[in-house]
Amino acid sequence: MSGDALIAHSVNRDGVRHSLVDHLRGSAVLARRFGEVFGAGELAEYLAVVHDVGKGCGAWQEGLLRCAEAAGAPVGVPHKGAGVQMAARFAGRPFAAVVQGHHGGLPDQQKVRDVLACLSGQGIEAGDAREAIEAVGVLVPEIFRERRIMPPGWLLDLGGGGQAGVGLGTDLLVRMVFSCLVDADFLDTAAHFDGTAPRVAGDVDMGVLAARYAMRRGEYLAGQKALRRGSRRASEVDVVRERVFEEAVAAAAGERGMYVLHVPTGGAKTMAAGGFALRHAAVHGLRRVVFAVPFISITEQNAQVYRDLLDPEGDEGEPVVLEHHSGVRLDQDEEAEGKGRRQAGGGAGRWDRLAAENWDAPVVVTTTVQLFQSLFGRRPSQMRKVHRLAGSVIVLDEVQALPDRLLVPILSVLRGLVEHFGATVVLASATQPEFWTLPQMEGLARRVMVGDVKGLFGALSRVRYEWRLGAEVTWESVADEIVAEGGDRVLTVVNTTRDSARLHRLLTERLSSSGRGEHREVPGEGAGVPVLHLSTRMTAEHRREAIGAIRRHLKNGTAVHVVSTSLIEAGVDVDFPRVYRAWAPAESLQQAAGRCNRDGHLQEGAVVVFRPADGGVPKDPIYRAALDATGEFFGPGVADPDDLGALSRYYAKRYASHGTDGRAMGQEIQRLRQALDFPAVADAFQMIDDRYAQPVVVIRPEASPRERELIEAGIAALRSCLPCGPEPLRRLQPHLATLPRHEVSAAVRVGLAEPVVGDLVLWLGHYDSVRGLDADDPEDRGGYVF
Repeated sequence: MSGDALIAHSVNRDGVRHSLVDHLRGSAVLARRFGEVFGAGELAEYLAVVHDVGKGCGAWQEGLLRCAEAAGAPVGVPHKGAGVQMAARFAGRPFAAVVQGHHGGLPDQQKVRDVLACLSGQGIEAGDAREAIEAVGVLVPEIFRERRIMPPGWLLDLGGGGQAGVGLGTDLLVRMVFSCLVDADFLDTAAHFDGTAPRVAGDVDMGVLAARYAMRRGEYLAGQKALRRGSRRASEVDVVRERVFEEAVAAAAGERGMYVLHVPTGGAKTMAAGGFALRHAAVHGLRRVVFAVPFISITEQNAQVYRDLLDPEGDEGEPVVLEHHSGVRLDQDEEAEGKGRRQAGGGAGRWDRLAAENWDAPVVVTTTVQLFQSLFGRRPSQMRKVHRLAGSVIVLDEVQALPDRLLVPILSVLRGLVEHFGATVVLASATQPEFWTLPQMEGLARRVMVGDVKGLFGALSRVRYEWRLGAEVTWESVADEIVAEGGDRVLTVVNTTRDSARLHRLLTERLSSSGRGEHREVPGEGAGVPVLHLSTRMTAEHRREAIGAIRRHLKNGTAVHVVSTSLIEAGVDVDFPRVYRAWAPAESLQQAAGRCNRDGHLQEGAVVVFRPADGGVPKDPIYRAALDATGEFFGPGVADPDDLGALSRYYAKRYASHGTDGRAMGQEIQRLRQALDFPAVADAFQMIDDRYAQPVVVIRPEASPRERELIEAGIAALRSCLPCGPEPLRRLQPHLATLPRHEVSAAVRVGLAEPVVGDLVLWLGHYDSVRGLDADDPEDRGGYVF
């Protein structure tokens, strides 16, 4: 077959095929651009230029035309081996895994060795690889090199610290160049099918963004002060918040590194973190700011705050802020490659993966789950975005929510990003964990962003704690107390979605029977006390509407009761005079208290901590260890959760309970990282139990015809046989809720849900207008039992 006829992908909408030469070189240009940010441009470029060399053999070319293009069937001919051979020869075996995994995911080193052994023989695959290398080498001679590519100098320097350091450094570098390759591959492929140039955002002047942020923040605060004139306490809070912001922005002139932002709840931490991050990026020429928070509800809130402060007005330019919290899985297993319905010269599910997010925006607001599952994942759709973290400011808000069982690998990889990939990391929290007592942080400078933390806590002390910890406490008794004594504006935070739905029903029934309840499905103005609900069983749009309704009631001084899971307790800006919090680790108790008397309008708010005998508690032993430590240091006659000394002792006890070998905190994952066993790392690293995290798209009954049309268009785009970018998933984000996987499977079996793409399903069953996908809802569920 002549060189000019070598094809990478079949016909696009215009009937044009994608030249293999153009695809290899086009991907290489992009990969080099991405890799140069962290000193690995040459390595990323080479891996991209060889990744599809195997498509140059006659058998693959024939399969593309005869099977994939003509019949929509799998090509049926492996094509990665030739690139693996070239990568191993000129870049080293660890980086050959990048080519081997660019479809199905990063493999372990044994898989790479097996592939290389097979290709050294006389079999069909070995012959195809030799043929492909010869054919492509004539057209793209740069696949051959005079010398091997040397890794960055910092990786060689790690050799002095032993093989452990080299292994962990290699693991992170492989992940980064893998991300460069798959993003470049996807962008070049999508450009072919779109008939356009690859869509890569241009550089943004971070200094301009920092100035815009400061200006709009000033305008916002001026408006708020005008509304709150006459409140002496509110002005004191404003003084503290202004001090926090000014100190944070001043700290931005410091060197890149690991920063700590320790500010009590209500101290305007979100604003301060944004001011620091943008100014720091401008000072050091960093490319983007990534804000990661533990709960989707905070993602939604913070994204809107940053949009208001940063996005251009009207049609002045492209949006600055990207909100990304969709957890849809788009990749298939390696063995499933080539077996599905989407074939255009790239393997089953390949066009699904083009819908994956790649964080090509100046400001990204995401979840910590999304961030770390990507960093420790192995699939192309997960990792496409990872290279964007190099040369960025990464703000981890509410960092106390990071799981203890994964702290060792998390802190290790954050340190690696700081020391070797030009990133700055901000650890922000009102309940700052004692991370520097752990070995992973030894020797790393701790840069404090705001001083006199003890003074700040004293200035913003606004609540008293009450305790209900006896054996007689039940959901029934808690509901009775809230209705009888709680007043008209009460927030209750519980630990599980089932508990939240149960208490919501109890409060609704009691308020209704007392004549105080509101019966409307969408609470608003009017007589009665609305009982609102917040959990991940509600769509993002539904939660946003509920939070908006809550704020309207609070602003207007009208009655409202709210029952929520922990998603409200960290960072959601609401201000209740009375808060109830189910027994939980100390940091959660303090975070919930941050929703009480937040702006200091009252002399003192009330936080009631209760422990229901019939309440749900996670079975995780590490969580229970945190509860035990909480019981030792906090409670009646001991200390309140905002006692800094008690919190320090609490963290020391909590970490010590896991032992000194680090195994309970993820040390085994470090061993797997050192061995470059990417599948095992991905299996072991789960931020949340995989059984409880399946995305469900819901078309709510309240949706307008236009909204329904847009949702259905997004679903159709994801189901199409043609590739799409991440835009359809971005449009569906507001309409996603989360369910346990066993519930989704049961719903699909009985026809109450249907697959869309990857693990995303469309919900066809009942959706409660207040509680969302309530597992215990008495409404007709079509015979479905959770």
